[in-house]
Amino acid sequence: MDQRPIGVFDSGSGGLTAVREIRSILPSENIIYFGDTSRVPYGGRSPEILLHYARQDVHFLRSFDVKALLVACGTVSTNALPVLAAESDIPILGVVEPACAAAAAATRNRKVGLIATSASVRSGAYERTLAAMDSAITVYAGACPLFVPLVENGRFRPGDTVIETVAREYLTPLRDTGIDTLILGCTHYPLLAEVIAGVMGSGVTLIDSGASAARALRQALSDKDLLAQRASGTLTLYASDQPQDFGALAPQFLRRPLEGAVLPVDIERY
Repeated sequence: MDQRPIGVFDSGSGGLTAVREIRSILPSENIIYFGDTSRVPYGGRSPEILLHYARQDVHFLRSFDVKALLVACGTVSTNALPVLAAESDIPILGVVEPACAAAAAATRNRKVGLIATSASVRSGAYERTLAAMDSAITVYAGACPLFVPLVENGRFRPGDTVIETVAREYLTPLRDTGIDTLILGCTHYPLLAEVIAGVMGSGVTLIDSGASAARALRQALSDKDLLAQRASGTLTLYASDQPQDFGALAPQFLRRPLEGAVLPVDIERY
């Protein structure tokens, strides 16, 4: 048993899709969430800048004596996770391996699609991970650089002409490859699930990387006897810019009202 909180971070509000799953399957855990809204999106950054940002994010969350960290950012998971994990004495999990395991289990024809930020696609991390799990799987990857800023600005609902037009442009080439499974390689993308499913069709299984990572986190905490025991946990949200705007969007990701105001933090101090 360990009553310390869990830390979760992302470049913006997308990681709240992972938090939603954590709260569902680990209701006793206290969670500290940081959204780096002053520097969103991360997807076009260099690996060196991503590692610098990620170290600051980790440093901030570790100031709360967290017992584990979930990197709920596909871009950081693909570009910086091994370094972050090597530098830490607590469990640090990302979204890549859990999502790949779920995709490998779901695919029937061994054709798996990936949509993610440009930095995640360039890293090749999903291809390497899936190849290690099943060498027969072919991965078809596509970068979707406009998805994160559109979601962060509330443009994710079916019927929105802008997001539906962008989604068709990004996704039609992937659909035409014949994939039967598609990894949503960024935690912002589950808010687009209806829009994405509308383009891909009912024959394609969507893999929510954040939800997959939350389940892996539960297993890791259980294996290390780090699960909390309390009636119900709390969620505290921090943002590095415009916390009011973050707070207005957050309930859409969490599918529930906020428990309190989003708190500001000067991430450059860390």
